[in-house]
Amino acid sequence: MDEIRTYMERLLDSGCTRIIVSKPAASAEYKKITVEEKAAFYQIEKRTETQAFHENVGREELVEKLNFWLNQSYRQLNGFGGGYESVLLVSKKGKVTFKQKRSAYAPKSTGEHNRKKQYFLKEGEVIAPLVDMGIFTTEGKIIPSMYDKYRQINRFIEIIDDYVKTLSEKKLNIIDFGCGKSYLTFILYYYLTEKKNFEIQMIGLDLKTDVIEKCNEAVLKYGYKGLRFEQGDINGYQAPFDVDMVVSLHACDTATDFALYNAICWDAKMIFSVPCCQHELNGQMESEDLSLLTRYGIIQERFAALLTDSIRANLLEYCGYKTQVLEFVDLSHTPKNLLIRGMKKKSLDREYCEKILNETKRSMDAFHVRPALYELLQKRMDI
Repeated sequence: MDEIRTYMERLLDSGCTRIIVSKPAASAEYKKITVEEKAAFYQIEKRTETQAFHENVGREELVEKLNFWLNQSYRQLNGFGGGYESVLLVSKKGKVTFKQKRSAYAPKSTGEHNRKKQYFLKEGEVIAPLVDMGIFTTEGKIIPSMYDKYRQINRFIEIIDDYVKTLSEKKLNIIDFGCGKSYLTFILYYYLTEKKNFEIQMIGLDLKTDVIEKCNEAVLKYGYKGLRFEQGDINGYQAPFDVDMVVSLHACDTATDFALYNAICWDAKMIFSVPCCQHELNGQMESEDLSLLTRYGIIQERFAALLTDSIRANLLEYCGYKTQVLEFVDLSHTPKNLLIRGMKKKSLDREYCEKILNETKRSMDAFHVRPALYELLQKRMDI
């Protein structure tokens, strides 16, 4: 039940340091479960009538365990910490009730590891795009059903902030390919201008005329003077300025390759791409020696997506980018959970680049594939 998992994330984010899981079903293995936060992990104590069992887990594993217990065998959870008392109840019919209130009896956060998670976009601030997205109320409060989306957006901003906080010059020219309804485009512009005090020129590009019109209307509503939206194709787009950052979120299939290719051609300093619908290699893949990975349709589909993004990341490395592939959102929320992040290096290690390219070619040959990004770079660089 994703609803319980969402509440558990909210509970831990509020600084909870002690959790009690109670009201077990007759078939439950343990009479009571207690969780205490330690310096680098959570310690779980599970009690039967005569014994106590202990284990140490990280945050993600704890959330999964709590979600499982409350779905299967227990009807109540009490959490304490950060000045809050939290109660989650599960009825016999599976209805979930979650309440959280300030309490003088709940311990305040004391250590670095116990502090309430500090989000980049804070609850209580009236951020117009988040209100229009239905994530914040007009008073700046998070709508409970949108808490996962709120965490996802903050994770995106966190990934961006890791790079921009190292910049000394406070000017950035940004292209957002395949912006769609552009919610994250607006949020990124807001964060960079309002929170980081950057001077921003930003263009959102999409093929749909109605989307572009609505986005430009929103620009006027928000007063974002450095942001505009244009109708156009990623393939062959000519930027009107020197590009510092390219963002491409969920550009479908080879549209991601064209976005990355343009970023490389423009010598963009930063690249942030969340690929989507990686169909191209799935239709090409064949392998004599590794046929296990192509025999079953669902396995081939997932492997093709991973292979596609691995090749993209390697090709960015070859072109002089320090590249990482990061988890963007939890797998439980969406299968499209990888973000490719690249920062232009100041110098190239030719030996390393050749090693990366040869590694990429061997993988391509093993599965008889030729991705769009490789073909584009081959024409330009004769690789």
